[in-house]
Amino acid sequence: MSADLETFEKKLRIRTLAIEDFDQLVQLQLLCFPGMKPWQREQIASQLATFPEGQICVEVDGRLVASSSSLILDYDEHSDWHDWMGISDRGYIQNHDTKGDTLYGIEIMVHPDFRSMRLARRLYEQRKELCRKRNLARMVIGGRIPGYGPHKQEMTAQDYVRRVINKELHDPVLTTQVSNGFVLIQLIPDYMPTDEDSAGYATCLEWANLDFVHKPSRRSRQAVELVRVSVVQYPMKKIANWEEFERQCDFFVDVAGDNRADFLLFPELFTLQLLSLIEVTRPGQAARALAEMTPRYLEMFQRLAVKYNVNVIGGSQFTVDETGRLENISYLFRRDGTLDKQSKIHVTPNEQRWWGVQGGKGFRVFQTDLGPIAVLVCYDVEFPELCRLAAAQGALIFFVPSNTPDRYGYLRVRLCSQARAIENQVYVALSGCVGSLPQVENADMHYSQSAIFTPSDIPFARDGIAAESSPNLEAVLTYDLDLESLRRARRAGTVRNWIDRRSDLYQVHLTMNGETSKV
Repeated sequence: MSADLETFEKKLRIRTLAIEDFDQLVQLQLLCFPGMKPWQREQIASQLATFPEGQICVEVDGRLVASSSSLILDYDEHSDWHDWMGISDRGYIQNHDTKGDTLYGIEIMVHPDFRSMRLARRLYEQRKELCRKRNLARMVIGGRIPGYGPHKQEMTAQDYVRRVINKELHDPVLTTQVSNGFVLIQLIPDYMPTDEDSAGYATCLEWANLDFVHKPSRRSRQAVELVRVSVVQYPMKKIANWEEFERQCDFFVDVAGDNRADFLLFPELFTLQLLSLIEVTRPGQAARALAEMTPRYLEMFQRLAVKYNVNVIGGSQFTVDETGRLENISYLFRRDGTLDKQSKIHVTPNEQRWWGVQGGKGFRVFQTDLGPIAVLVCYDVEFPELCRLAAAQGALIFFVPSNTPDRYGYLRVRLCSQARAIENQVYVALSGCVGSLPQVENADMHYSQSAIFTPSDIPFARDGIAAESSPNLEAVLTYDLDLESLRRARRAGTVRNWIDRRSDLYQVHLTMNGETSKV
C-alpha cells in the first residue's frame, strides 16, 4: 500500500509581505511581543510602499508564521543606534535611504509553535542576501534581550549580555543573533522603554558583508535622485471643435516630452473649454454634457502619455458614475499605458450649487515608475489631513491641479500648497488656468501663477519656491526635483516636521470601504 506523500508535506514559502497579511501579522506580533503595541495598518502600508523588498515573511502551509522588517540607512549619519522610534520613523520608515550602505532590521518575529524550524535563520539569510544584492556594507540590528527580565535583580544588563555571548546563559533573541554571525557593538539603554522583559535595553549588533565592494564615489552630496516635473499654465479660450482642443493638449504633452519630463500636470477642469462647443440652458445640464466627453478625453490622454513617454496628471474632468453621481475626477495617465483616478474629495459650495458636483468617497496614493505620488484637486489641498495621509503612504510629490477665477481663490490654494510642503517635507506642484471664456457661465474668468514649492530649509530654494511662472500667461514650467534632498531633510534638517509629529497625542483617521486607518 503506497503512502500519500502530500499528507507528510509541510509547504514552506518565503516571500515579500503584502497588505493582505496585516491581520495575521498583528496576531503574530501579539504572540511574540505580548504587552507591546502591535503594528498599525498604515505603518505596514508605508513600509510596503517605501521598501517592499525589505519586508519579508515565511508561510507554512499557507499560514504566516514569521516575518522580518527592515530599511536602508547611511551608516555615517546613524552612528548612534539608541532610538528605535527615531531609526524606524515610528515604524513608517519614511527615512529609508536608497543610497545608503547599511541594512537596518527593525523587527523579526517567529511564531512560538514554529521556533524549532530555524525560521529566524532563514529570515536572516534573506536579509544577508539582500545586502549582497544591494552591495550594502553591513547589516545592523537592535535586538531585544527578553531573557534578562528574570535576572535583572541579580545582575546588570552588561553582565547578562556577556554571559549570553559566552554561552553561560541563553536568551531567546540574542543567542539566535550571535549564532547567525552578528557581533555585539554596544548595549543600548532606553531603546524601547515599553519592553519590560528587556528592562528597556537592547543590543546593537552588526553583520559585515564580506562581498561588499567599496565605491569611493558611491555617495555624493549632490542631487542624486532627480525627478523632472512640468506643469501647464493652460490658456482658456474659445475653440471651434474637439480637434482644436486635442491639438492644444498634444502640444503641451509634446513640450514635456521634448524636455524629458517624468510628470506633466494639467489644471483642474481645463476641459471646461469644451463648453464653448456645447449649447445648453442649465449649468447642471452643461456639466453632464461635458461628462459625456470623458471617454474621448481618456482615450486621448492615454495615447499621448505613451506616445511622449510622460506620466500625465490630466487635470480633472467631470464624470458621471453608474449611480448617476457627478464627480470632479483627476486622472493619472502613466507612460506605461495604465490609468488611475482620484475624485475631488472636498467640493466647493459653488461647484455643488452651480454644477451639482458631489465629493468623492475615497483617497489613495498612486504608485508610479518614480515612486508614490498624491493628487490633491484644488480645494483638497486646503485640508491638511489628506496630505498627512498621503505622506504617511510614502508620497514625496503632491500634484495640485487647480482652477480659480481670481487672485483671492488662487492665493488660498497657493498658500495652502506651500504650507503642505513645509508640514510634510514634500514637494508640491501647482498648475492653473489663465485667460477667459466669456460665453461659458461660471467659468468665464481664470487667474493663476503656476509653481513648484519645496520645504523651507537650507538645501532648498531660499523662499521655498523652486520655480514659478509669470502670472496669467500661457506657460509650461519645468524643474528637476531631488527626492534624496527631501529624505536627508526629513532625518537631519533644521526642523523635522514629519518625524517630529506627535502621533502619541493626535492622529488622522481615514475611513474607506468600511475600514478605518490612522496616522
